[in-house]
Amino acid sequence: MDYNRLERSSQRKQRLVRVITYIFLGLWALIVLFPFYWMILTSLKSYGAYNSEYIPKLYTLSPTLENYVEAFTAVPLGRYFMNTVVFTVLTTALMLVVTVLAAFAFARLNFPGKNLVFVIFLSLMMIPNELVVITNFVTITNMDMRNTFEGLILPSVTSVFYVYLLKENFEQIPDNLYYAAKVDGTSDFKYLLRVMVPLSKPTLITVTILKVIECWNSYVWPRLITDDENYYLVSNGIQEIRENGFGRENIPAMMAAVVVISVPLILLFLVFRKKVMEGVSRGGTKG
Repeated sequence: MDYNRLERSSQRKQRLVRVITYIFLGLWALIVLFPFYWMILTSLKSYGAYNSEYIPKLYTLSPTLENYVEAFTAVPLGRYFMNTVVFTVLTTALMLVVTVLAAFAFARLNFPGKNLVFVIFLSLMMIPNELVVITNFVTITNMDMRNTFEGLILPSVTSVFYVYLLKENFEQIPDNLYYAAKVDGTSDFKYLLRVMVPLSKPTLITVTILKVIECWNSYVWPRLITDDENYYLVSNGIQEIRENGFGRENIPAMMAAVVVISVPLILLFLVFRKKVMEGVSRGGTKG
């Protein structure tokens, strides 16, 4: 009898803890998602309706898409969008090539001073980004590559963190596979493409998504290296829109432009969220 009572008491406690946990997670989800809801809601309000609200309303009875039309007609948002797509795709592709080759070299190849070189390589993470930006700006300017896609892309094709993450993942692949491949006469490059890359697909997908998000949200470097509207990305294009496009008062049109810019990243993360979590967990676990 006492055992049954204890079991029922334990079950009640577990249900109570579960209910409290769900309530907390629900409240936290509301806090996190509310800015996105407010952004979409504002973009669906007309300019007059938005300005007539002395107390902001959490709903609208007359949604409109005129702000989205204005976002593409009043300013060259489509050009900013395409520039960002080109910049993101090329930068991510080049970064993957550099990162995979560097991670393979540190994980599988043996050469004098490898550990020392890797320690020095990791120490680059200690350098403030501001110093790197200044150095890159001087280099790109001296090479006469301002207001070009090359100038935008080249400083972003390497990442110490992504090399480290992928190297840790490569080292989880058994050495026996590498030695067996070498016995069969397989070259290092072929082994990398046919064995290591397929086995590390979750981490590679994670790195790709993180790099896409990083490129899409890049602001300081594009703002610094470009002053030609033809090379503006969506990040610094938003500032141009606010200053010379809709004006500072047209908040609904600004929100519509932000929604258009944000939707691709949101969809990308929702589609590949499981791969991101799997890749991060594999990259950070050895054995």
